[in-house]
Amino acid sequence: MTEAARSGRSRWTLRRTLVVGTGALVAIALLVTGLVTSLALRTFVYDRLDGQVLEALQIVRVGGGMPGGSFPSDGAPGDREGPAPRIGSLHAVFASDGSVVSSSYTGDDGQETTLDESELEAITRAELPSRTPETVDLGEGLGEFRLAAQEENGMRVVAGISLAEVTATTSALTVIQVAVAGSALLLVLIGLSLVVRRTLRPLDRVAAVADRVAARPLAIGEVEIPERVPDRDTDPATEVGRVGHSLNVLLAHIESALTSRQHSEDQLRRFIADASHELRTPLASIRGYAQLSLGENAPMTPTQQRAFDRIASESTRMADLVEDLLLLARLDAGQRLRRESVDLTMLAIDAVSDAHAADPSRTWLLDLGDDDTIEVTGDENRLRQVVANLLRNARTHTPPGTRVVLALRLDGEHAVLEVTDDGPGIAPDIRDRLFERFARGDVSRNRDAGSTGLGLSIAEAIVAAHDGSIGVESTPGHTAFTLRLPLA
Repeated sequence: MTEAARSGRSRWTLRRTLVVGTGALVAIALLVTGLVTSLALRTFVYDRLDGQVLEALQIVRVGGGMPGGSFPSDGAPGDREGPAPRIGSLHAVFASDGSVVSSSYTGDDGQETTLDESELEAITRAELPSRTPETVDLGEGLGEFRLAAQEENGMRVVAGISLAEVTATTSALTVIQVAVAGSALLLVLIGLSLVVRRTLRPLDRVAAVADRVAARPLAIGEVEIPERVPDRDTDPATEVGRVGHSLNVLLAHIESALTSRQHSEDQLRRFIADASHELRTPLASIRGYAQLSLGENAPMTPTQQRAFDRIASESTRMADLVEDLLLLARLDAGQRLRRESVDLTMLAIDAVSDAHAADPSRTWLLDLGDDDTIEVTGDENRLRQVVANLLRNARTHTPPGTRVVLALRLDGEHAVLEVTDDGPGIAPDIRDRLFERFARGDVSRNRDAGSTGLGLSIAEAIVAAHDGSIGVESTPGHTAFTLRLPLA
């Protein structure tokens, strides 16, 4: 079976499979019944016909005074004593030297005619065994006959009956069987379609519930699954009822699990937001006291000087981490962003200028294509943060002298912003989880000590809040972060 045939059959519905399969079985049963009936009738009719042929041999006699009368030796069918010949029967008497003594065929009108030479030759050529009827074709004029022969007083007597009636009977029976079987099969298919359609209605309703549940977004957010299979389709005494009942139980378990998941996520978000908010003040105080101590120019040992430097540096880094965590918690909670027109062209120009000022050791290029102005709707500050994160990511994880290109172009109904570099690339195992929180590319790239591992997570969350997408492709010598946003 070809792949296309298997694929076509696999797309059949259960209703079609049941109707076609049952219809095929009924058709096979009708075919077998018709063949057996035809063969049985044919055997029965041939047995009776052979008996009549053998009886005809007893009627045909050569010589006077025998039962059944006699035919004159001149071979004419003229007057004859005994019963009248049967319509469609024939006889022929051959002398020992093969010459024809007499022959006769009774037509449909009851008139007897003499057999012609071709018909007599066909009888002679058949070489019939003694008293064993066989089918012989006597040509287009008479057709097929059942013939039998026997030796009688030194002569060979042949008698036969035409197969025309048998052929007509079996042909009529075949036509009747085909018509009846076809009509019966058509009625069976119609009845099956109605019965199967009615029987599978509960399964259709169960499938409809499953389709509605499958269409629900269950990955994030508050989740409720109000869809349930109706009570009439949950009868455990039926197969479909067991499926419906099991589906209801499964949906209840899923809803409970999703509610527990959402509750845990909400608790975690509140904890992160509250903790981040509460940490902002003490961190600011630590940073302030460290800077105050360093600003007094009081005598300090080298160890004290380095300790205060590290306190100020790490408190600044921790404050940045707290701000990032707080922003992620707010984005996860669905914080609404500003919706205003943002000129991505100016945003890209400013971002490349800032990157060049911050790190002139790398080559920063801008490719705006042929489009003068590309605008989207969103929060300009957050979008600037995304682009800055991507450029900072390239600066952080590539060696000096790397060529970084920020390209902006249109693609249908979307604006596409792409940041590419010719650095060492990202290891495949890191690339698959690059947008996870606290993911770091330590294996394949140099890591800046100030990196929190949240920059790309924040970028993805901001882009998702703008109904956009962000992705990455990386090979040694080429890394590309692609940002897609719907146009204004």
